[in-house]
Amino acid sequence: MSKPIVFSIIESPMHPKLSSLYEGLGYEELPFPSIRKAMSALKKHQPAVITAEFFYKYGTNYSSNHISNLDSLLITLQKYPDYHPKLIIFVNKQEQQFVTKLEMYCPMDYVLVQPVNAEQVRACLI
Repeated sequence: MSKPIVFSIIESPMHPKLSSLYEGLGYEELPFPSIRKAMSALKKHQPAVITAEFFYKYGTNYSSNHISNLDSLLITLQKYPDYHPKLIIFVNKQEQQFVTKLEMYCPMDYVLVQPVNAEQVRACLI
């Protein structure tokens, strides 16, 4: 029997290092340096959990309706209607108010304000 998979999308140094937590709870962690690489991996894997940081887009240089770094990932997850991984989002306190805008794509299971520690994530996983 294979282990459940956690996609860790690590786009900044603020993302907590949780590899030992995941291993201790019986998960296999697949870390990704970008949303784009995680989206590509969705073609091969169906993670039980996705952890990622939320970065609000205050302004863009191109025409887009995206509000954060997570929009594309959440839109991609809509292509799999029978599949919903647990979404654990890490957010800076100043940007917490904007996370609710993502609900139009997909409900967030957990939104944790940074700095995040292993015990907070553990509570989300058990």
